[in-house]
Amino acid sequence: MPKSAIYKLYIDGRWISSESRETYSRVNPANYNEPLGRFQQGNEKDVDKAVDAAEIAFEKWRDVPPPKRGEILFRVAQLLKENKEELARIMTREMGKVLTEARGDVQEAIDAWILAAGEGRRLFGRTTTSELRDKFAMTVRLPLGVVSCITPWNFPIAIPSWKLSMALICGNTVVLKPSSDTPICAVKLIEILEKAGVPKGVVNLVTGSGGSVGTRLVKHKKVRAVSFTGHKDTGDVIMKNVGVGKKLGMEMGSKNPIIVMDDADLKLALDGVIWGAFGTSGQRCTAASRVIVHKKIKQKFERMLVERTNKLRLGSGLDLKTDIGPLVNKAAQDKVAKYLEIGKQEGAKLCCGGKIPKLKGWFVQPTVFTDTSKDMKIFQDEIFGPVTAISEANSLDHAIDLANAVEYGLSSSIYTNDIRRMMLAIKNLEYGITYINTSTIGAEVHLPFGGTKVSGSGWKEMGWSALDFYSDEKTVFVDYSGKLQRAQIDID
Repeated sequence: MPKSAIYKLYIDGRWISSESRETYSRVNPANYNEPLGRFQQGNEKDVDKAVDAAEIAFEKWRDVPPPKRGEILFRVAQLLKENKEELARIMTREMGKVLTEARGDVQEAIDAWILAAGEGRRLFGRTTTSELRDKFAMTVRLPLGVVSCITPWNFPIAIPSWKLSMALICGNTVVLKPSSDTPICAVKLIEILEKAGVPKGVVNLVTGSGGSVGTRLVKHKKVRAVSFTGHKDTGDVIMKNVGVGKKLGMEMGSKNPIIVMDDADLKLALDGVIWGAFGTSGQRCTAASRVIVHKKIKQKFERMLVERTNKLRLGSGLDLKTDIGPLVNKAAQDKVAKYLEIGKQEGAKLCCGGKIPKLKGWFVQPTVFTDTSKDMKIFQDEIFGPVTAISEANSLDHAIDLANAVEYGLSSSIYTNDIRRMMLAIKNLEYGITYINTSTIGAEVHLPFGGTKVSGSGWKEMGWSALDFYSDEKTVFVDYSGKLQRAQIDID
């Protein structure tokens, strides 16, 4: 990854410069004196070229038998596996997460491509009965056409892989717009797809701003589906602009709780809170930014959490001694710094952290607040940094009420050894995901991933749910009676 590198767009099987003739630069978030390269500032003309290429490629790609498409996807997985360490190091330099987590990001991508490849032998429809004699009823899956995939920076290989793999196995073609903060990871992923044998035009890459590239990909009349992961404010704009005739799948973050009951294994719960709150420097849509603790154990658990948090080490993610890397950019650091002050002003007690260290990177000390109430912004708002807030609960019902008292609903967790409490949490927590005796982090690719309330739009990522999003289920009737049979009328 030479510092002077200039990275290109990928349209119709060729690496090209943007029509804008403009580029932008990125630096290492752990050391903002280290440049990473220059990247194309794509525009609407680039999007139009990419969509046109995808539309043309669709007619051939849709006719490739799904098992054959799966063979190409298996090659993608193999190439990712062969290049795992290199990709992980690139990711750490580009967005900051520690190396072990970057390796996990690439592994999640590998798993996604393997899963999707296997679906090439399945892509199940259904057969069922008919209400009429000598009539057969079934459904088949058909591809949609051109799909726009708009992805975030915090999982810069895994999340594009979630979307691309399932879109491609269903027979769609894709235009990918990655976050402007992590374009190198997107370029490297597309290089692997190209090497694996994905035909030209089937996948296209346009880097650039959301205002030009993203908006055009959402509004484009030839696009049949839009898959977006990012902030809810951007999701609100997309929903207003997408128009009719398109599928829209969105995952828009959360304010996730971990409930720790008085019968919990506190050491296990502590491990889960540390990982959930501070993994990826809190820059996960599933981050545990709230901890709801039963009053009987609150003081003890609080002391345990502060002691562990104070031992966490900041630094470059390439240093194996580092526990927490930087935030992705200066704007992210400024946002978290603002919430640190808001928390203090609102009357929450600062237990540890709460400062911006004097380092040549966008770091924030891991921070724990306590005595937070549901009227506080640090209880309600997604901060997206290494900050978590403790609230006290009198009972399980009170804990669940606190957990549900936000507009989000992606991931939740409860630590308890009481089976009744577990089952009530599964029933009553208003979240798309609930973990029992483990953290809010740790989704697996073969299961649906997505949330309720403002965390999602109804369609979920991965697992069988992704197949439903990236394909049309067509209902087919075959009447072999040799006569006109009218449904709901000619029933004897």
